[in-house]
Order: sequence, then structure tokens, then C-alpha cells
Amino acid sequence: MQSLTDIEKHVLNDFQHDFPLVARPYQALAEKLGTSEEIIIETLNKLKQEGFVSRVGAVFRANSIGASTLAAMSVPEQEIEAIAKKINAYSEVNHNYKREHHFNLWFVLTASNEHELNAVLDDIEQETGYPVMYLPMIEDFHIDLGFDLDFNSNYDVESAN
Repeated sequence: MQSLTDIEKHVLNDFQHDFPLVARPYQALAEKLGTSEEIIIETLNKLKQEGFVSRVGAVFRANSIGASTLAAMSVPEQEIEAIAKKINAYSEVNHNYKREHHFNLWFVLTASNEHELNAVLDDIEQETGYPVMYLPMIEDFHIDLGFDLDFNSNYDVESAN
């Protein structure tokens, strides 16, 4: 298992909630951790490059700003990677993932409005040659996406300075 520095552990664990909403949030994080803004930015870039972080940003309630949908496709197994790559090329696609089901490729798509959302979904169907099952949200549920990371049992401690 890859070893993380103390600063990396704190950045991953401590700021999943209550991220500072100020002009210089990384400076605010640095002050709380007793380091520099530059170190925080370098740490986040490293964590992103190594796959620990995919993005740092706000999460908004679905359809409160723009339009979004969950979508699914049934794709032959031998084509799934190529089709996923085509889907990922759309800037409106947040992420996609493979499932063990008849509908084996799922993705979340956001757009500025419903018309644009439907146009992108139609374009994905044309580009891939496979129909898309649209799964718009009917009822929303708040799911806390924070994870309390227990580094003591899984990672070696390595000091950062």
C-alpha cells in the first residue's frame, strides 16, 4: 500500500466537509495545518496525479443549477472500454462506471438546461450506436459523500515538512 505523508492524510480527511468559502481557500487550509498555501496546492496536485482525488469543488443539489440525469447503456463487453472512452470525451459527463448487469455502462451527465442535456444524450446515442436509458431523478435524497479515513490501520506514517 502506498505511503502517505501526514499533510496528505490531513488534506484527504479533514476538509471533506466545511471547506473554507473564502477568496483563498488553500491559504485557509494551510493556516489550519500549519503549512503554506503552496504546499497545499502541490499536495492536492500530487494526490490528483496519483488518483487519490478526482476533483476539488462544490457539489450542488441535482437540477438546482442546470439539468442532470443518470443514464445507462447496454454495451457488448468487448466494446465497453471504447464506448466509455467516447462518453468520457463529453465535458458534460461527470463520471461513468461499469456495472454487472444487462445495463452495464452507467454515467451522470449535467448540462446548463434540459434541452442541452437531451441534445448531448442524443449525440451520445449517435456517436456510440447504442441507445441510452435516461434515468432522471424523481425524488432526491441527501447522501453524505464524506468518508472518515482511518489511516492508522492502512497506511504507514511518514512525516511531511
